[in-house]
Amino acid sequence: MMRLMLLRHGKSDWNTDVRGDRARPLNGRGERAAATMGVVLAKMGEVPDRIVSSPAVRAEATASIARISGGWPAPLEIADALYGAGPAEALSVAARSGADADRLMLVGHEPTWSLLARHLTGGRVIVKTGTVLAFDLDVASWAETERSGGALSYALHPKMFDDDWDFR
Repeated sequence: MMRLMLLRHGKSDWNTDVRGDRARPLNGRGERAAATMGVVLAKMGEVPDRIVSSPAVRAEATASIARISGGWPAPLEIADALYGAGPAEALSVAARSGADADRLMLVGHEPTWSLLARHLTGGRVIVKTGTVLAFDLDVASWAETERSGGALSYALHPKMFDDDWDFR
């Protein structure tokens, strides 16, 4: 069974001089959320084997911060197809990028993650910034991902974890 992990980028900084949606960075809260999720997933033993991120600055930063904070050895790659993707495109990225990974993490955006969660489970989900969803897919390989369904294994939001708790 393959586990697909979806991480929505952290809160972005709307008070910046950058031009264009792709260039929008994370704000401080988004950076803290990414670090929290990186450590939480490591403590849970849910470290991804491979990470594929949207090329948007806020998504790539979320992936990098989570990876470094959690001490994940997983490689990080950027897939242009995840920016502005729909569920089918996101599953195509998973099919192409999963290779020998048991746990594949895609880092991206709304509304794609909510639509993909609905596609996989039939349930209605709204994925807030910094949230991780993990799905156990009904497939034997990533190549079959595009026509799979799955079950939600867990949903984690950074606010679930007390700011005073020492994650390290």
